[in-house]
Amino acid sequence: MTEARDAGPEDMTPLAHALARAFLDDPVMRWLFGEDEGARLRKLRRFMRSEARRHARHGGPVLTADGQPGGALWDAPGRWKVRWPDLVRAAPMMVAGIGPRIPRALGGLGLMDEHHPREPHWYLAILGTDPARQGTGVGSALMAPVLERCDTQGVGAYLESSKPDNLPYYERHGFRVTGEFSMPKGPPMWPMWRDPQ
Repeated sequence: MTEARDAGPEDMTPLAHALARAFLDDPVMRWLFGEDEGARLRKLRRFMRSEARRHARHGGPVLTADGQPGGALWDAPGRWKVRWPDLVRAAPMMVAGIGPRIPRALGGLGLMDEHHPREPHWYLAILGTDPARQGTGVGSALMAPVLERCDTQGVGAYLESSKPDNLPYYERHGFRVTGEFSMPKGPPMWPMWRDPQ
C-alpha cells in the first residue's frame, strides 16, 4: 500500500521525472511545450522540478511516496496565486522551454486565475503518477492527507483537470466539474471543486 509523505530535497529530481512521464501525453503540456515528445519530456522534467521546488518554498505540501511513484503539489488556503518573484525566478526556464509561446502561456495563467475560486480552499495544482504505477492507488494516496485536512477543517478543495478522461477519477474523490474554459488557441480545462465531507 502506498503511503504519502512530505517530499524532501532529495526527492525533487525523481519526483519531477515521475510527474514529467505522467504529463507527457497531457493536452495542455503538449500545447505549452510542443509536439516533439523527446523535447517535451526534457522540458517537463525541468518544469516539474521548478514547480515542486516553488511549492516547497511556499510551504506546500509537496507529497510523494517511497520510490517517488508520483507527486501532489498543493497550495494552502490563500497561497495559490503565482507571484511575480516566482515568475522572474522561472523566466530562464520559460524562455528555454516555451520560447515564443510565453505570451500564450501567460494568457493561460490569466484564464486559470479568472476561473479560480476566491473562497478559502486547498488547491491541488499538480497530481501525477508515473504511468508504470497508474491504477495502483498512488494518486488516491497522494490526495488523501490533504483531503482529510479539508474535511477536518471544513474547507473546500479545488483543481483544474486538463484531461476529460480524468474527470470520473476526481469525481470519485468528491470533486465536481464547475465549468469549462479553453487555453488561448489551445485545449479545454475543467475546474473542479470539492466540498468538505
